[in-house]
Amino acid sequence: MRSINKIFNSLLLIGCGRMGKALLTGLLEKGLTADNIHIVDPNTQDLEILSQRYSVKIYPRVEEIPEHFVPALVIMAVKPQMMNKAIVSLVKFTHLGACFLSVAAGKTISYFENKLGNTIPIVRAMPNIASTIGRGITAYFANCNVASNQKIQIRQLLETVGEAIEVNNEEQINAVTALSGGGPAYVFLLIETLAKAGVKSGLPEKMAMQLARTTVIGSCELLIRESSQEVSQLRLNVTSPGGTTAEALKILMADLTGIQPIFNTAIAAATARSKILDY
Repeated sequence: MRSINKIFNSLLLIGCGRMGKALLTGLLEKGLTADNIHIVDPNTQDLEILSQRYSVKIYPRVEEIPEHFVPALVIMAVKPQMMNKAIVSLVKFTHLGACFLSVAAGKTISYFENKLGNTIPIVRAMPNIASTIGRGITAYFANCNVASNQKIQIRQLLETVGEAIEVNNEEQINAVTALSGGGPAYVFLLIETLAKAGVKSGLPEKMAMQLARTTVIGSCELLIRESSQEVSQLRLNVTSPGGTTAEALKILMADLTGIQPIFNTAIAAATARSKILDY
């Protein structure tokens, strides 16, 4: 706890929606003191419970932050379509040595360098929705202005809501957006698909959904407990030669019509879309 307070000696959070709130809660639960945090969000009434619970300071506008406050880190957690408006008021912090972290989809490092300056330390991160329960995974990329101690700061922040990985180049953020950013939606679709297939095979709809949900939840828990084993081995562990599972996998793993070519196409489409997002 002492180390996280030492690193995060002052933090400004712009936007406290779902992802901003997840990062904030993760930091506070890891021991960051509320005195180190200032939050800007126009919906201050919605954050009243948060303010009372942790005694954090919440302002409706950046201009209302005390002049003496000097943030070491500015987290930009507003929606991408709101970034153009929000970033105007953040320029003043570039003269105070702050590092900037964005979790907004589609906004590139060059976008922020054009708005804030090309000598400013900027990090672009892509978390996923599981971060809201502390089980997310976030990929991030830092420009050349981010110092080594600031990278440590960013990684520790992101690890308060799950795992964090640094990608080799910013271009990989697009594939991350497609894979892990949208990944929870694909898993939820899998549950829906399993349930519908169960109904087609004669199960009542409610029963099929219960079976599908619990099967996926249990499989994920098994994956965590058996983390030393390869995922492919876990699959083989429940696939008896000549059995029912093997029969289904013949179809699911077919070279041309199985789920792999479908996912290849889907992830490629999402990656391509990520490259041209324009909010």
